[in-house]
Amino acid sequence: MKQFDSPDSASIASITDRVLQLAVGMPAISVHFLGDTAVFVGTEENVVLANHAAEISTVALHGGAILCAASDGARVVTGGDDGKVVALNGKGETSLLATDAKRRWIDNVALHADGAVAWSAGKTAFVRSGRNEEKSFDAPTTVGGLAFAPKGLRLAVAHYNGVTLWFPNMAAKPEFLEWAGSHLSVTFSPDNKFLVTGMHEPALHGWRLADNRHMRMSGYPGRVRSMSWSVGGKGLATSGADSVIVWPFTSKDGPMGKEPAMLAPLQARVSMVACHPKQDIMAVGYGDGTVLMVRLEDGAEILVRRNVGGAVSALAWNARGTLLAFGTEDGDAGMVEL
Repeated sequence: MKQFDSPDSASIASITDRVLQLAVGMPAISVHFLGDTAVFVGTEENVVLANHAAEISTVALHGGAILCAASDGARVVTGGDDGKVVALNGKGETSLLATDAKRRWIDNVALHADGAVAWSAGKTAFVRSGRNEEKSFDAPTTVGGLAFAPKGLRLAVAHYNGVTLWFPNMAAKPEFLEWAGSHLSVTFSPDNKFLVTGMHEPALHGWRLADNRHMRMSGYPGRVRSMSWSVGGKGLATSGADSVIVWPFTSKDGPMGKEPAMLAPLQARVSMVACHPKQDIMAVGYGDGTVLMVRLEDGAEILVRRNVGGAVSALAWNARGTLLAFGTEDGDAGMVEL
């Protein structure tokens, strides 16, 4: 693989002819893999399951809009404006996990490796452990995002003016990480040492969890709506600019005092990022419909999809890193086997 000028150049390596087009028939808010089956989550009611033989099936999950989704590789869990939390397995079987007592919208969901599931409705976050014990926590304001820590049962609850770290199985008072502004998403680094939020303003904010030291990550022209950790947690790839912004997390200070890498520049805003699960490669989707694969080491690019149609709104690898799936705001979708 070599360095190429741009996806518009005739010289760029291209695998567009290897992309399997999938007739999902709906815009996708996200895509997740259960084994080698891609699950496209639609904006309304349904998900679509597709395999690399282009066999497609539609499953109804909600009686209205689907607002959020998460996956642990064994199931996809969704929340809807019908107040329901629903799980889907790789066979296409569904189960109702919860119904909000007040029929509030389910705004966020998160999954833990041990089987626990978290969701939020309004200002309340709920956790159901693998033993089916359900507990709740009221945040100061509406919950903006949820994330489980990779180690131990600890839930990060993002909200206005900061993040609360809640241990559902402990009586200890939740820990509050303060930073002014509205925090709309949250993620732990894979090594459990850092916490990063996406804010309403065009910026990220982070904390080093050992001492709660702040990390300001700003300079974006637009809001950061997609974040993905590279293999081993060495970098955090983000959307929000006309290049992929990759913040370094290889030292104990994380990105503090360091400049991020800026890869795969295009005359379009990056809309989705998805790092490969095993190699230093990432998939990148853009607002003009382009999909690239980019090598983190040197920025070398391979064109997966040309700039046609709506913005890329869904992007994911399977666990083995052999399949890449994408979906767009105007209902196009595809999969490529590598």
